[in-house]
Amino acid sequence: QVQLVESGGGLVQAGGSLRLSCAASGRTLRSDITGWFRQGPGKEREFVAHIRWSDGITYYADSVKGRFTISRDNARNIMYLQMNSLKPEDTAVYYCAATLWDGIRVLASQYQYWGQGAQVTVSS
Repeated sequence: QVQLVESGGGLVQAGGSLRLSCAASGRTLRSDITGWFRQGPGKEREFVAHIRWSDGITYYADSVKGRFTISRDNARNIMYLQMNSLKPEDTAVYYCAATLWDGIRVLASQYQYWGQGAQVTVSS
């Protein structure tokens, strides 16, 4: 079992920055790929980015490429999402998730473990 806990959400003005953290516990080594999803009001949950812990290879959704950076601290089992140049469209609940499967995984159904979510609100 893998447990994930998000932190770092909050309110920020458009153009500002925010960093989310996701602390992992349990059988974390079984889940080599972890990522971030988000769900805005009235929208479906969408993929943001993921990272492979063994080598740091990352993959980003086009909507955040160049603005967001995903990273991890292997020693502390913490994953981060640095969000820069934030837009009102980025307003959503952000979830961290883990999958047991390798490869590019952009569907929520491909992830087995989920955190509770962190609210990010971007004002204009």
